[in-house]
This record gives sequence, structure tokens and C-alpha cells, in this order.
Amino acid sequence: MPKQKTKSSAKKRFKLTGTGKIKRKHAFKSHILTKKSKKRKLALTHDTLVHQHDINSIKEQLRLN
Repeated sequence: MPKQKTKSSAKKRFKLTGTGKIKRKHAFKSHILTKKSKKRKLALTHDTLVHQHDINSIKEQLRLN
């Protein structure tokens, strides 16, 4: 049987924490930054956790189930 491949896009965008939660980066931090405030850009810099409703979908894409 062939192995199941992970989705390359998900592999690049998400990381697992030590406790098994899924980390993600914020969107809207790549371009058109001049009109955004320093406070807003700083807040977008930090990683955050994936929302509870999206975890099953992402785990499926990463083949963690």
C-alpha cells in the first residue's frame, strides 16, 4: 500500500507544540504595511493557536489522525 502524503501547504503553515496543540502565524503581515499601525503589526508578529473548530481539518491535512 502506498503511504498517505501530507498536504504541502499545511506542512508549511502549521507546527505542533510539545503538548500537541497546533500553532499558526497571523495573516495580513506580508505587504501594504505602511498604512497599518505599529501596534497592529507587532500584534500580527506573534504566533497563535489554531481555533478549536479547525483542529480536526488541519490534523487530517497533516495526517495526524
